[in-house]
Amino acid sequence: MKKLTMIFAALAMTVAMQAQTKFHDVEANEAQGKVKSISMSVMGMPRNTEFTEDGKMKQEGMTDAKYDENGYIQEATMSIMGQTATIKFAWENGKLISQTIDAAGQQIKTTLVYDEKGLVKAQKMNMMGQDVETPFTDYKFDDKGNWISRKTNMMGQDMEMTRTITYYE
Repeated sequence: MKKLTMIFAALAMTVAMQAQTKFHDVEANEAQGKVKSISMSVMGMPRNTEFTEDGKMKQEGMTDAKYDENGYIQEATMSIMGQTATIKFAWENGKLISQTIDAAGQQIKTTLVYDEKGLVKAQKMNMMGQDVETPFTDYKFDDKGNWISRKTNMMGQDMEMTRTITYYE
């Protein structure tokens, strides 16, 4: 009976550990904490990303997400305006360092450059052999420490990126 109890206890621990798996999709979106959603406009197009309470991303058009054993997203398929793209994610020390999008036979790699505080100070993109670097400055933060506004310069145009973040209680 004691052996049976120990087996059940071991199984319960395994199930409990699996149930506690945390996904790191919030971090892939440059945020932290119990984020429920992030809404922003990207090049004039609204984008709303929602998250489950355990941190898994739910975004319209995203399917086939694959994760490693630690809950870091490795790959996903996105459907945007009738086109399908595969996105591969690379992580280092718990930080997203790059995303590679494979769409219509073209690869676009975006590499994130962090400052000493862990903020993304620039985004380097290689599009069809051309390297483009987009710097980010003048961050503003919410009371949870996530950025809600930052400035950038894209192809000679000064822009301000803003986003609204909601949280689980």
